[in-house]
Amino acid sequence: MTRLDDPAPPPAASLPRRVVRIEVHPQDPRHDALGHATLPSARVALGDSVTAIHTADVFLIESAMTQDDARRVAGELLADPVTQSATLVPTTQPEARATVEVHYLPGVMDPVAESTQDAVREMLPSLDDVAVRTGVRYDFVTSDASDPLDPAAVERFAAAHLANAVVQAIHLPPYCPDAFVRGEVYDFRLAHVPLRDLDDDALEALSRDGHLFLSLDEMRAIQAYYQEIGREPTDIELETLAQTWSEHCVHKTLKSTITYSQTTQDALDLFRDKPGHTVDDAAGTVTIHNLLKSTVAAATFALKDKFRGTDREDFLVSVFDDNAGIVKLDETHGIAIKVETHNHPSALEPYGGAATGIGGCIRDIMGTGLVAKPIANTDVFCVAPPTTSEDDLPAGVIHPKRTLQRVVDGVRDYGNRMGIPTVNGAVLFHDDYVANPLVYAGCVGLIPLDKCFGE
Repeated sequence: MTRLDDPAPPPAASLPRRVVRIEVHPQDPRHDALGHATLPSARVALGDSVTAIHTADVFLIESAMTQDDARRVAGELLADPVTQSATLVPTTQPEARATVEVHYLPGVMDPVAESTQDAVREMLPSLDDVAVRTGVRYDFVTSDASDPLDPAAVERFAAAHLANAVVQAIHLPPYCPDAFVRGEVYDFRLAHVPLRDLDDDALEALSRDGHLFLSLDEMRAIQAYYQEIGREPTDIELETLAQTWSEHCVHKTLKSTITYSQTTQDALDLFRDKPGHTVDDAAGTVTIHNLLKSTVAAATFALKDKFRGTDREDFLVSVFDDNAGIVKLDETHGIAIKVETHNHPSALEPYGGAATGIGGCIRDIMGTGLVAKPIANTDVFCVAPPTTSEDDLPAGVIHPKRTLQRVVDGVRDYGNRMGIPTVNGAVLFHDDYVANPLVYAGCVGLIPLDKCFGE
């Protein structure tokens, strides 16, 4: 561990690689926004004796930098001299009764670390190889110095409210490994998956055990194709087919046939003349053939037909043709709108799931016609009530209060940091969303009418 008062080491060229730890603290604890935001939930979980939480950003830098280099990085790059202070020595908080740190797991994308790494390389071009990882330190302060917090309770709180085990690990500070964990060099091996001679039970077992999540009919279709071409699929080919036919990419549920029962004649009559709907009066059922095509798409095309031959005939400029729908705004511009859900990804990792959800919408706006300009974001979040008891959560489920906080953060950070404001949104609470929230994000763009198509 590097200390400020250590003697100056030899030049960088002769230094071995090591990990330098730098902490960045708010100069005034009253301005610790993350600590203040964490305190209410900590008091609920750990008791009212918790009076404050102090936080610090932790930077771990693996390189051959000298102590002077580390001081320069800490003081000139990582800390704002007006509001923050940086130290190369792990700080001690005499009033803290417990301390934990949250760091990303090896291999997890860390944008702050990546940008810091590039900045360090630019600042110190003599260093050939620099790697950076980041974390956050939390110091828990109590009103009774003689009554330490239960370490197990603090760790449970950290696991539920400060970290996500899918992408992060909890450490006792000061966490500073001697070297970063790195993956091994991959030794390529061409692998084939034998499936041409499998029976139905074996095909289903392959889909289940291989986490392909393909139906028996889909597995049979793959089997028939490879029987026709006379070879077994490679592992990457099978994975690619499974990904392409996944619920997330092809929306099998939205395109499926749905049959449900109705109890009244009025309800059956409501769907009798709708396109793609079959009403069975004797059975009291309604069958919808291709849920998406017979509902959302059908309503859109019905609206287009209604405008045909009127002065609003060109109102729907482009629907179900491009990456986003376009409606006419005025005589020169159209409005492109794209929305999508990112439910299960957000259930596993709320921040990243919501961020990539809104990111996909922004991408599709920019990929519409000859590029629409994103101007605004929107969202709808449906989660379980924030008052849900920890004891009522299924195993491995993130508390809905944290889920809501993190999906809001994900949409906000992805859009606002690109200069695209989130202009409206809505929140719905219901117990049915406890294990799988609805995270519905959208982007609105502006596009000239003569740029709405790629020709």
